[in-house]
Amino acid sequence: MTTSQNPEQKQRSNGVIVGTCVAFVVGMTGMAYAAVPLYDMFCRVTGYNGTTQRVEQASDVILDEKVKVTFDANTSGGLPWEFKPVQRDIDVRIGETVQVMYRAKNLSSKPTTGQATFNVTPMQAGAYFNKVQCFCFTETTLQPGEEMEMPVVFFVDPDMVKAVETKDIKTLTLSYTFYPREPSKPVAQVKTGETENKL
Repeated sequence: MTTSQNPEQKQRSNGVIVGTCVAFVVGMTGMAYAAVPLYDMFCRVTGYNGTTQRVEQASDVILDEKVKVTFDANTSGGLPWEFKPVQRDIDVRIGETVQVMYRAKNLSSKPTTGQATFNVTPMQAGAYFNKVQCFCFTETTLQPGEEMEMPVVFFVDPDMVKAVETKDIKTLTLSYTFYPREPSKPVAQVKTGETENKL
């Protein structure tokens, strides 16, 4: 014998289902936004996928052994920039801190903002490629026709020659891709705007 639910029970049951679905969608949306920074953090810590390391100070150990570092530059669709390394490659002593320059030019008639992603190949060497300073740490805004030289200060960790998977690597490639980005508002400007909206 089947029992039929009264309208009140049906409404409550439907409300629970709708609430569960909404919570699921909100949770999945939150996870989607969190996935990118969490993955980025994982890559930075482990060097996975050729992600370089960010360090505060230079190496205090410099080996006589050298490695060749080549430089690559790309821009994604939607960013009207010319972007290239000033020099195509250098031979650097492992552990030596060096500075190289990239150059970007805004080819459009309006200000544009971009931010660069980066990696190192072979990928297993990413964990040993340490950046002290890099334009990729922040977004870059170029005015119409503006050209800018942007430094990268880095060293290759001497431990690279000890690891079985990297000890025979003689050439590394540091690659950047600039993507378009909406410029961030200064904190003071955001607060001022919020105050005006409240008034």
